[in-house]
Formats: sequence, structure tokens, C-alpha cells
Amino acid sequence: MAKTTHRRLAALALSATLAGLPVSGLAEDLKLGLMAPATTLDPHFTNAGQNLALSAHFFDTLVTTDADGKFIPGLAESWKIIDDTTWEFRLREAQFSDGTPLTAEDVKWSINRPATIKSSTASLTIYTKAIAKMEIVDDRTLRVITEKPYPLLLPDLSNIAILSKKAADGLLTEDFRTGKGVVGTGPYELVSYDPENRVVMKANDDFWGGKPDWDNVELRFLPNDSARLSALLSGNVDAIENVPSTALASLRSNAAFSVEEKTSYRFVFLFLDSGRETTPGAMANDGSALDSNPLADVRVRQAINLAINRDAIAARLMEGLAHPTTNIVLKSMDGYVDALQPTYDPERAKELLAEAGYPEGFRLNFHATNNRLMNDAKVSQAVAQMLTRVGIRTTLDSVPFSVITTRYSQGEISSAMMSWPVPTSEASFPFRALIACADKERGWGLVNWGHYCNPELDAMMAEALTVMEPAKRADALEAAVAVIGAEMPIVPLYFQVSTWAARDGINIAARADERTSARIFSTSE
Repeated sequence: MAKTTHRRLAALALSATLAGLPVSGLAEDLKLGLMAPATTLDPHFTNAGQNLALSAHFFDTLVTTDADGKFIPGLAESWKIIDDTTWEFRLREAQFSDGTPLTAEDVKWSINRPATIKSSTASLTIYTKAIAKMEIVDDRTLRVITEKPYPLLLPDLSNIAILSKKAADGLLTEDFRTGKGVVGTGPYELVSYDPENRVVMKANDDFWGGKPDWDNVELRFLPNDSARLSALLSGNVDAIENVPSTALASLRSNAAFSVEEKTSYRFVFLFLDSGRETTPGAMANDGSALDSNPLADVRVRQAINLAINRDAIAARLMEGLAHPTTNIVLKSMDGYVDALQPTYDPERAKELLAEAGYPEGFRLNFHATNNRLMNDAKVSQAVAQMLTRVGIRTTLDSVPFSVITTRYSQGEISSAMMSWPVPTSEASFPFRALIACADKERGWGLVNWGHYCNPELDAMMAEALTVMEPAKRADALEAAVAVIGAEMPIVPLYFQVSTWAARDGINIAARADERTSARIFSTSE
């Protein structure tokens, strides 16, 4: 009863605060509060959503997507398929922020560049490996030739920023931190970058898409939910992403603010280290080392899957801003399997643990972010408690995203709650990144933190990727996803509903890819 009363009082206090706020006049400047800091200005270094969203201010891609994920022209004003392996792109007339014209050579060089970056823990080469070669027809025409028939070239290229070869050739990723190389065709130009606090930019008056909505933009990194909301309420920022779920009702009811939400392509899941003979975070109940890795047993992974009450997480912790799933794609996407439905069965989970040789369970160190996802700290705590109830005594280490990536690179992680945006409408994207056998040459498994490897499953997915006929490809993808559901190399939890809020007078174009940039905000004039 006390908790319920506390929540009601908090909601009333927030409503009173909102009611007392003046409606601000429109400005030519935008201050935007973001949840996760961008870790680099090099758009080819790390395949992370917040970095790709930041790069969209300065750089364009050949093709891009609208708010619902439909592919539309970017720097390529048109394209056509010459044959099963050859695509031709016609570039629009555009210029970089330093005044030099965009050419096919810049595009070819940019597409090749991710493969030259060796130190990334989440390489973008997953989007370029299918390309066998490129041919420059003229300054505004480029042909991209794939090794095999490859229907996903457009989705892949929508993630590769086009840089000025003249400005960036020879630069290292760390050089971008100072602003070197940040020369693109996008709507804004870099003014300053503080990786811990903010990015400041100004309008690119020569942007091919017309005058940007904002003369000046400041992105502030505000990982703490309360701080981000307070910044909006106090007028220190004009808009925020990932609105704290407890504040949504009060914000919606106040005319001083607008709120938008959209089911995103980001799904939240558990990495399980199933591919190593031993794993550092799994121990016997007395803390001693185990002879083998329990997560390598499919029965243990299925037990973990059955131990999690996704509906409770969605309703109580996410307050409806999550869609429970055991698929790796939404129902609207190719590869979705109707038979894979979330099931909560803790008693069966205990039986599976006993069948696997762990009747008394075991101990598990579990990692999760505390600054990347909506309510990630609360959700990961709930998951840890649910696993503990079935006998997997789980110790949670909730830390910033950058800490997890460092620990992963050092081989210290046995399990983690993470997320991945599915940037197109089919299952091959999360599979290639998260589940496929690690293969740098192929560009697969580059973020496979679970070390899972099933060559037969890889072959199924590889075959699906050569099928140009959509219906047949969808069938092939479903067959592969059914295997994933049985093997459970990762444990899907839910798809996240993304939210944004802004002061009155600012329109919000909510996006399914959840990427927040100044480009999704506009004035009401």
C-alpha cells in the first residue's frame, strides 16, 4: 500500500510541476537530451545505434529509411538491378561541408573503409562483406557487384556513411575526435565534441536536402533518467529520448509537451557463453570452479528461457513499453515463427537443470547495462531474481555499456543482457551479427559474445541470403529461426517501444529504428 501511495504522490507532484511550466516560444536552436553517449565521431568504427545516430547529422548514406523502415533515396537518387549480382547507383548532385563535390570515388572509398579498421569490437564489415567489387562508371554512377545473388544490399548500404576521401583518407579513428575527417554531406557541421558530455554542431547551409530546421544543435548526454527528464521540465533541453516510463502519463496530459512513441526494431536479449569449454562467470554453489561450462548445454539455455516471466517484465517494469518475444524479429518481419511464443514455466526450468546435471543449480555472474536501455537496471535485476528462483543463483553487475564492451574483449563475460536493433525487415541481420560462427573474413559473428557456433545453421542462413524471391526467402528464414528457437543461443526477451518528448511547438517524427537525431525534430511553423 505504501508503494502505491508513493507512486500516486510522485505522479501528482510531476503533474503539478508540468502544469506550472510556461510554454516556450520557438527557437532556431535545439538542445536535445540523449540517453547514451556517442563513443566516437568515426562513423565506420563501431556498429552501435547511438554512434550511427550521431553520424547521421554529418554524413549521409547511399540509401536511407523513412520512419517506418521503408528504403528511400539518400545520396543515391536512384538505383537499378542490372543482373542478379550487379546493382547500379546514380548519385545526386551534392557537396561535402568543405565545398568539394561528392563523387563515385568517395562512395567507393567509403564502402571499402570499414574493412581497414582492425580494432573495432563491433565492426561494420558485416554490411560490406557481400560486395565482391565496385566499378566507377562516371563521377555520378557506381556499380556494386556482389559475389552471389544478394537481396539485402540496400539494407546493408543504409548503414555505411559516405565520407570525403580527400578529408578522411589516412586518418585513424582517434583523429576524428578532434574533428578531422568529420566532413560529410549531411545537414550539420561539427563545432565541438566532448565524449562524456555533449556534441555541438551548426547547420550546413549547403545541404542538398535544403536548409536544416535548426541553426545550432547541442546534443547532451544524460544517461540518468531523472536528470534527462528534469532537463526537459526545466527547459535546459528542448527534447529528450527514452522518456522515463513513470513520467509518460503526466507528460501526455500536459499541453506544454508533446510525446511520441513507436514500437522499435530493437530487441533486448540475453547473451549466454555457450561456445567455450569453461566460462569464468559460472561456478558451483560453493564458489568453486566447474569442470565444464553449464551454458554449453542446450537444456540449461532452455531452462533460462523458461525461467523468465516476460509478461511481468513488460507490464510491471516497462509499463507496457515492451512486446515480449522469443523470436529474433517482430511478427511483421520475414523469419518470424508463430510457434515460438514466450512461455513462463519455472518448474520445467528446474527439471531441465536437473536433467543437465545441475539439480541444485549453480552460480552465475550476470552483466547488464545501466545507461543504454529504458529501465535496463530494473529489468536486469528482475531477470537475475527469476534465474535465482529456479536455482541459478545470479549475481548482477550493472555497469555502463563501455565497461561491458571492455570486459567482453577481455573474455570476462559469461552472460549479459544486451540489445540489438534489427535495421531491416528480416531475421538475417541479428543472426549474422549475434549468432553466426565468428568469421572475420565473412563478416559474420562479429558481435557474437556467446561464442555460439553451428555450421549447419550458418549454411541454412547463407542459402537464404542468396534467394532473391521474397516468399521463398521468408520460408528459408523461418526454417533457420526455428532452429534458433530450439537451440536458444541467445535468449530473446522483448522488443522495446521507443519514446520521445519535446516542448510544445516541436514536431517529433518517431522512428522504428529508434535513432534519435536533430533530423527527427522540426518546428510547427
